[in-house]
Amino acid sequence: MTDQRVAPVAGEATSIGFEYVFPAIRGVQAGREFFVSMCPLRLIPKIFLFDDEEIAPEVRAQRVLNKARIPALMRYILDNPDDYVFSALTASIDGDIVFESVAGQGPGMRAGQIRVPMAAKFLINDGQHRRAAVEMALRENPDLGDETIAVVFFHDAGLARSQQMFADLNRHAVRPSRSIGVLYDQRDVVATLTRLLALKSPVFKQQVEMESSTLSARSRKLFTLSALHSANQALLQGLELEPDQAAALAQSYWEFVDTLIPEWRLVRERKMTAPDVRHDYIHSHGIALHALGRIGSTLLRDSTTASAWQKRLKRLSSVDWSRANPDWEGRALIGGRVSKSHNQVVLTVNYLRQTLGMRLSPDEQRAEDAYKRGDA
Repeated sequence: MTDQRVAPVAGEATSIGFEYVFPAIRGVQAGREFFVSMCPLRLIPKIFLFDDEEIAPEVRAQRVLNKARIPALMRYILDNPDDYVFSALTASIDGDIVFESVAGQGPGMRAGQIRVPMAAKFLINDGQHRRAAVEMALRENPDLGDETIAVVFFHDAGLARSQQMFADLNRHAVRPSRSIGVLYDQRDVVATLTRLLALKSPVFKQQVEMESSTLSARSRKLFTLSALHSANQALLQGLELEPDQAAALAQSYWEFVDTLIPEWRLVRERKMTAPDVRHDYIHSHGIALHALGRIGSTLLRDSTTASAWQKRLKRLSSVDWSRANPDWEGRALIGGRVSKSHNQVVLTVNYLRQTLGMRLSPDEQRAEDAYKRGDA
């Protein structure tokens, strides 16, 4: 796309002296013309606008920008300059669009360029957070400005049409499960070691659901990949290790935990079924794995040898993990159902710390005091 002065075309109005010119491919959807183009990133913040956030929702064509999402998207671009991927923006143009087919081809040809007056307004129907992240990334790395992003342009047919486009574009959008995200993430070191554990560790091999983040009542798996990933994140937090060291330490930790939870081994030996264990015990649920990860992180940081943390962790064998244990109600269970809210994770961690004779942090102690008062 270029900013340029364009000579008037015969028969056209000459009131507009400056135009945006986009290389484009013309298409038709639902009887409406649209255009697909490429736009340099440096021009994205300049021409694509947001609705005023102060305008009432019913007279806006977009949702309010969630500014908390933007730094993560910006870091994704800056931290992965050689392999970041952004999908196309979708925008409506409130102004005239003149399509010119490639020279020498008839009017029915789809390839060419579009001319849009600079006075026209461009409204993003889908991709406002990507647009904001691009703007922020360009401030830190202006060299990104020459890279391009695909843009799909529609004629602006008014507020009602723009609102309907937003609804339609997002109606069937389904966020992939956390497990599938972990399965395919090649950048996250913890995701990589979690996949290796799930595929090769004798504790988890063939016991981990790799795609879904929930298990059906009849699933033959004990764990989900997303739950194991969260547990490993908690386990390795604060430990500055090389990837190989982290993988070896995580495997060593979970293999020792396995010796203290006999039901995991009985499932592998087919003496118990995974559905029965998940129904009757909480130790294979995400909240328990996360709590075990946090307990392990403290032990690993406070111990100089493997035998030291293993000796302290052995008390875990005395924990009654069954749902029938009334100690879990209000901690891992709410009304008899497993709950993984932040507060329930903290209270579950507290229970395990107390069992192992470990000190609670100030935040954990406040949560424990509230629980004992009946405020949790």
